[in-house]
Amino acid sequence: MELVEFLGHSGFHRITLVDVDAARGTGHNRDLIARIIQRYHRLSGKACIQVGGGIRSSDQAQFYLDQGATWLLVGTIVQRSPLVVEQLLARFRDHLTASLDARGGEIQSSGWGEPARLAPEAAGARIKAHGFKRVLFMDIPVAPKAQPDFHTARILSQSSHIPLFMGGSIRSREHLAQAGILGLQGIAMDALLLREDPELGGPLNLSHI
Repeated sequence: MELVEFLGHSGFHRITLVDVDAARGTGHNRDLIARIIQRYHRLSGKACIQVGGGIRSSDQAQFYLDQGATWLLVGTIVQRSPLVVEQLLARFRDHLTASLDARGGEIQSSGWGEPARLAPEAAGARIKAHGFKRVLFMDIPVAPKAQPDFHTARILSQSSHIPLFMGGSIRSREHLAQAGILGLQGIAMDALLLREDPELGGPLNLSHI
């Protein structure tokens, strides 16, 4: 909650919460995420809150929307359960964001621990075919100081033809400048980095981070 307070008082209107336990199938943190959502709305009336991690049913999606979430991330099921994806899109299309995780240009699934055996071009085309309205590309660094994989980001943008957000490996002002040249819709940055260097959000409009 200390980190939530910092982000709210610093003027960040968009936050993403990912339930890693749920994504990996080892439990869930729904109650905690619900409390964070409610607290953030009290701190920021303009909050746009995105939740992901293990959302694989309409009941789970509805739970987070009822708590005040704006967008919902769906990732693994895009690769594995197209029928479930279509069911979710039928009810929640305007609230859904397709999530694609990649390490070294290789699309991952199942909580970032298993290759999806799907080329980025095919992944982007699949998202377009489903009819998603936005996609979040999380670039998992192959090493702590690895440069962001803007090449894969460009492929996904060109193959999906929908607004692309990117996060995971963007850690510096230089990375932000490079992302701006690429023309991304927005950037997801680690909140801990922003707490260490609050001015890191300065180069871009806060509503886009």
